[in-house]
Amino acid sequence: MRRHPSRRLGQRLFAVTLLLIVGAACTLSGINGRSGSPVPTLSSASPGAAQATTTAAASATSAGATATSVSGTAVVAATGTSGEATATVAPSTSAAPSLAAFQNAITAVVDKAKPAVVEITNEQTSIAQLSQPIPVGTGSGFIFDADGHVLTNNHVVEGAESLVVTLPDGRSFKDKEVRVVGTDPLTDLAVLQISGDNLPVISLGDSGQLHVGEWLVAMGYALGLEGQPSVTAGVASALGRTVQEPSEARNTQGPYLFDVIQTDAAINPGNSGGPLTNLNGEVVGINTLIAVEAEPGVQAEGIGFAIAINTAKKIADEIISTGHAVHPFVGVQYVPLTPAIAAQLNTSAKQGVLIQSVIAGSPAARAGLQQSDVVTEVDGKPLTTDSSFAEAIESHDVGDVITLTVLRDGQSQQIPVTLGQRPAGS
Repeated sequence: MRRHPSRRLGQRLFAVTLLLIVGAACTLSGINGRSGSPVPTLSSASPGAAQATTTAAASATSAGATATSVSGTAVVAATGTSGEATATVAPSTSAAPSLAAFQNAITAVVDKAKPAVVEITNEQTSIAQLSQPIPVGTGSGFIFDADGHVLTNNHVVEGAESLVVTLPDGRSFKDKEVRVVGTDPLTDLAVLQISGDNLPVISLGDSGQLHVGEWLVAMGYALGLEGQPSVTAGVASALGRTVQEPSEARNTQGPYLFDVIQTDAAINPGNSGGPLTNLNGEVVGINTLIAVEAEPGVQAEGIGFAIAINTAKKIADEIISTGHAVHPFVGVQYVPLTPAIAAQLNTSAKQGVLIQSVIAGSPAARAGLQQSDVVTEVDGKPLTTDSSFAEAIESHDVGDVITLTVLRDGQSQQIPVTLGQRPAGS
């Protein structure tokens, strides 16, 4: 984690397409990245909508529209003769007022979940002030069991010499009261543990039950603002995304994150590690990334990403049990196959990965993989994207045998590889 002792608390952003969130207390006029250009504020979906009569809703439905209900509200999309879709909200036959019911649902989520949402301050020694660690960034997390375990992002605690965990009720824990149980940079997750009495706990949900369009609530210490955590609402915009984290190292990228939830709930620096909940107040995701630019000079809006809780829970359980997470390991360095690389290799392959090196003593080395091999399939499934190879490996367990389709000297062959366990720190 880079240190900026001359800047205000944690004013650290990446001027890249995906913004790794490390919290910041900054001026309200904007958050500046390395390029000095303003980072856009994400737009959250508004629960408000125009009301219509039940008669109008029925007419719209008869015209071929679809109707659903959310907390007693009938949402009707009607298609007119021009083909343009219009959306209205009509009162349902339920006696509960629709908008009031929705507002009460959000309030109930906040009342239930917010007490367990914590602020995490990362303290490191400044070059300009070598005597003691000072705050360099803030993020969020949440207490998820009665033992005081806190789930957050690895990048929130990375490089910390000491951590301070603060609860909404004003209690603060630091030094020996905060223990780093373990971290997993590959999934950008970390588990802490605080020692205290009567700690609030948030419930974990099932991200596998999420549906696109479902309402979600994000909580966390956005921008490092003092006081209670911020609350925003939006929907699950997409499910099962694969995104790649940025890296501070020049011309490099971080690990791929799989099965990620996309949301338009406003997520800002400082939200990292905070919970994304459903309307039952259960955590379904961990807020981790936001999109900054669609392309150079074109800002992205309303696109944030959260690690699915089903993924995070498995990693957290492993960390609590053993102090680290277990990942399958092949033992190769590779790059995606591009048309330029394919032409240079004079290979007929259009998709796949090029093995640049094989780690000595690794499963790949024992299986006979070689430098300059082109892997086109894993277990018969073509590698169609840059992340396909990593995703295929991560979907297996240590000890599984996978079959790689490899092009070598113009010949295709099937090579079985028994997956090992990824060494710590690799």
